[in-house]
Amino acid sequence: MEKDLAQEGNIHIPVMMSEVLKALALKPGDFVIDGTFGGGGHSSEIAKSIAPKGILLAIDRDPSAIKKANISSEEIKIVLANANFTDIPDILADKNLPKADSLLLDLGFSSNQLSGDRGFSFIEDEPLLMTYSDETEPLYKVLPSLSKKKIKEIIAITGERYAGRIAEAIWKAERKRPIGTTGELVEVIRSAVPLNYERGRIHPATRTFLAFRIYINNELEGLDQVISSLPQILKPNGKVAIITFQSLEDRIVKNKFKEMAREGVINILNKKPLTPSLSEIKNNPRARSAKLRSATMN
Repeated sequence: MEKDLAQEGNIHIPVMMSEVLKALALKPGDFVIDGTFGGGGHSSEIAKSIAPKGILLAIDRDPSAIKKANISSEEIKIVLANANFTDIPDILADKNLPKADSLLLDLGFSSNQLSGDRGFSFIEDEPLLMTYSDETEPLYKVLPSLSKKKIKEIIAITGERYAGRIAEAIWKAERKRPIGTTGELVEVIRSAVPLNYERGRIHPATRTFLAFRIYINNELEGLDQVISSLPQILKPNGKVAIITFQSLEDRIVKNKFKEMAREGVINILNKKPLTPSLSEIKNNPRARSAKLRSATMN
């Protein structure tokens, strides 16, 4: 009998679960890759759909996600990998796995990451890391080497209208004393923006933290890369589903899908992205900005 695939307490609520299962059209015996395992919520449900004799390759670049997974099943084969989803073609080769029937990427954050002392949260004072993996150079080491112009470019990508003022404040603060914690960075950001920033609708550090997280982890480049690698990852008629939570990511998925569709590599399953139902948003507010785009390989 199949066991629960994620240790109790480690699962965050998986976003758009029914839509994901419908898009991937899973069946017993399928080989599925969950490229963003996180808390294991999606993988747990996927495993039920591919049993018996299916294969689940669960990948996460955060070593703690894989370490805490503690997953097992008597009905399917489970392979865990602490890696970036950009490494999927190499992982398939190294583990002697075939091309997959389906690939899921959920680009959202799990609550475990926000409370994991990695510097992603501006609510708690944590070391200024902003990295998923210990192999990535942390932000507090990178900041001193960045020019004022580069800092502005990084922040501006999120649409932050005070990017110039924030960049100058960060650059000046770094010249006096290196910024080493999230709390210190928040105070610098607060000093650079008006007291009535966005009329209180969002925290002043929201866009800047997002910008640095994307930059440090090469998130947009990685997303572009993995979509380009779909022919090496999925078999003919294989399906991919990608959940994004902000416009920068969604734009990349949208444009790459269109480009590959024009080239005859994929067929886009939905012209417009699917969004969560009102009932899901009510039960799980973090789902409100989710968008799901899916495609099938030719």
